Amino acid sequence: MLSAEKRTKEIGIRKVLGASAGRIVAILSSDFLKLVVVSLVISIPVAWIAANKWLENFPYRVELGWWLFTSAGLLVILVALITISFQSIKAALANPVKSLRTE
Repeated sequence: MLSAEKRTKEIGIRKVLGASAGRIVAILSSDFLKLVVVSLVISIPVAWIAANKWLENFPYRVELGWWLFTSAGLLVILVALITISFQSIKAALANPVKSLRTE
């Protein structure tokens, strides 16, 4: 939401020049999705190592499969995409005149 508010003039200019709402949503979403993917690349190996170390202390050990971390990563990406898209669509459908009139 903060990024969309900071980029209101950019969004207004893009809309005046003919950008569609879908393209504006894609531009705003791509920045955040890159950050989410980088955080997943860092956090998944750390979580796997920590979970394996923690499970070593139990007598009946459960094996951690790759699908567990993949599904968690996909769920995080889905939640981030829904949240970002909601705010991006709201900013993309706003009247560009209001955002460009402030100066």
